[in-house]
Amino acid sequence: MLESQLLALGIDPKWTEALNNAFNKYQINTPKRKACFLGQCMHESGGFKFMRENLNYSARALMATWPSRFPDAETAEKYERQPEKIANKVYGGRMGNTEDGDGWKYIGRGLIQLTGKDNYAAASEALGEDLVSNPQLVEEPRVAALTAGWFWNKRGLNELADQMDIATMTRRINGGNLGIADRQEKINKVLTILSSQPNNQKDEY
Repeated sequence: MLESQLLALGIDPKWTEALNNAFNKYQINTPKRKACFLGQCMHESGGFKFMRENLNYSARALMATWPSRFPDAETAEKYERQPEKIANKVYGGRMGNTEDGDGWKYIGRGLIQLTGKDNYAAASEALGEDLVSNPQLVEEPRVAALTAGWFWNKRGLNELADQMDIATMTRRINGGNLGIADRQEKINKVLTILSSQPNNQKDEY
């Protein structure tokens, strides 16, 4: 990726080196693969601006998102607008979060939110980074790009990008088709920008 391409996408060029490192490591090496990766990450991270999950939920949003944990307004109102308390309730006791406070410590971070101690541990082993002791590293461009690439590779998303199977890809990322129209729009925009770059800087197909 070129800095000019990221700027055209509204992405801070500080991401250039981090993204290229992740692309090289995980064979995200064709326009379709890059477009799908960037488009999905743009959707997930608010255009590469938000590297930490926002759990500042209202009572109504809590009931809609986690109805089993917040079955009524009385319960939800005890947690609304308290992100740390919410994280410990909704993520505690699962995904490897066994100790008090783990839900908040291992909240979703990065371009494709890495969530839960088990996932931080798996990414740590794969990348040679101690993300269990230093989870905040996932909010930094270098590690955010690498953890997203690791997730991408682990879920077999390059193959889906080759087929432009956006629906299956999205389900593997978020478990459903939430925001699929926006994801598709962003992917198409990246493809357009990649195809319009100078010939001597084109990616190989």
